[in-house]
Amino acid sequence: MTSERRSQKDWYSILESSPSDMLQDLKQKYQRLALMYHPDKQGPDVTVTEAEEHLLRFIEVDQAWKVLSNQETKRAYDLQLRASELNQSWPVDAHVCLDDMTWDDDNEVYTYGCRCGGEFSIGREDAEGEEAIVCCDTCSLSIEVKTTT
Repeated sequence: MTSERRSQKDWYSILESSPSDMLQDLKQKYQRLALMYHPDKQGPDVTVTEAEEHLLRFIEVDQAWKVLSNQETKRAYDLQLRASELNQSWPVDAHVCLDDMTWDDDNEVYTYGCRCGGEFSIGREDAEGEEAIVCCDTCSLSIEVKTTT
């Protein structure tokens, strides 16, 4: 369960950094955040609730540093992050047959109107498989295009 929880956290955002940051940048951000949230560094005017929140934040910052400071675990995390970005799924609003789409000769794409007023577009090459997920150019909806009958 711990590894599941870790895979769902964005260690870079916890350290207020990005994947392109160098190790030295990550270290500086970690040190700044660790000092800010460390339980021993809290002032006397901090409430119990704030102290608990700071402790949880400190633990997250420490976990993020442990993952991102080690070259091997950072590489594994970056690969996992990239894979999850590539496997991003969108809400499928409708299933549409390619025959129901309109061919646009000018742009050489099939188009289908979205309920938001935007358009779903798919090129001929992308329509060669059995099915494809196509996102609207305006909103977050997508359709599944069936290219075979």
